[in-house]
Amino acid sequence: MELDFLHLLQNIHNEVLDHAMMFITSLGNGGLLWIFISIMLISIPTIKRETMEEKRKRKICGIMVLVSLAITAILGNLIIKNIIQRPRPFQVNTSVIPLIYPREYSFPSGHTSSSFAAATTLFLYSPKGGSFAFFIAGLIAFSRMYFFVHFPTDIVGGMVLGIFCAVLVYYGQKRYFG
Repeated sequence: MELDFLHLLQNIHNEVLDHAMMFITSLGNGGLLWIFISIMLISIPTIKRETMEEKRKRKICGIMVLVSLAITAILGNLIIKNIIQRPRPFQVNTSVIPLIYPREYSFPSGHTSSSFAAATTLFLYSPKGGSFAFFIAGLIAFSRMYFFVHFPTDIVGGMVLGIFCAVLVYYGQKRYFG
């Protein structure tokens, strides 16, 4: 059933969409987009009309995005992937030749888990900015299925892991550091 859905996605491939999806999927590589956003949140001296409390909250948000990313990467990429050892769709069904070839295991999607960890953290600190981050995270997650490198359940698993880690970090920060 999952492969059937992925095969349906193969029907929408075209040169323009392939290039767009390549750009979108690259945004999730190594969590670099989210790391960049975190560094910007931490390092920008002051935003126009920002109070000291808003500045403090922004910097804490940036730090918590990095903490969420780190925990998500450790749990997802280092522990869960190596326990589950799920092959990727293109390894299960070799009739589709993917445009990208990730080397590690499939479950959970690292691009998705890091994107949803960052988006959830951003949302918890700033719902307006976080909503846009969720849109980007969703596009990144979709691109992984589009490229036949993740099953839908890999995506769902990545979403759950990322959201869980972000919520855990957020409430941990609130409880222990105010």
